[in-house]
Amino acid sequence: MISGSGRPGPARSRDHREIRPYGEDGLLVEVPEPDGVLGLYAALAAASIDGVEEVIPAACTLLLRLRPGADSDRVAREVGSLPSLDPDRRPGELVEIPVTYDGPDLDDVAVLTKLSVEQIVALHTGRELTVAFCGFAPGFAYLSGLPKDLQVSRRDEPRTRVPAGSVGLAGDWTGVYPRESPGGWQLIGRTDVVLWDLERDAPALLRPGLRVRFTVA
Repeated sequence: MISGSGRPGPARSRDHREIRPYGEDGLLVEVPEPDGVLGLYAALAAASIDGVEEVIPAACTLLLRLRPGADSDRVAREVGSLPSLDPDRRPGELVEIPVTYDGPDLDDVAVLTKLSVEQIVALHTGRELTVAFCGFAPGFAYLSGLPKDLQVSRRDEPRTRVPAGSVGLAGDWTGVYPRESPGGWQLIGRTDVVLWDLERDAPALLRPGLRVRFTVA
């Protein structure tokens, strides 16, 4: 696992994670699928590996920011052998988000999925989702666990303005736009919940690992 420079080179763990150096004080862990990211993220939070100061998840990677001077080779070995938590058994705070299901793309989603509007709403509110990672804009959370029947492609033509609070679908993901911005997700509803507020201790309401349930407003 040690490269010629004395730093860990790419290495694969038992579940096909690939761990490689990232900058001066970081490791990038590549995981085959989002559920693997969620399981490893939760395991890292529970393990508190010495030398790891921050873990930043993305769709199929986790970036580990290490304490300066930390033994990156040791950290890589520990991360490589760390068992992931079962995606269905991860503890976490539950956030409920009431939604008015009247989005401009709701009828189009019904055509694409061959479902009625009532069935779309029932599926979207019928299970707990998990914040996999955040990106695109401050407070924008990508929620995993969307039923396959609701997985639709992005719009062919993105909108130049999507209102804050819009609830959308795109591929495997669902999410809420925290502020007005361009966007290409299929909009099925809206919420008045504030996703990003600099006055809060934690400005982002939704953070990686949290559980989310949409409800009918």
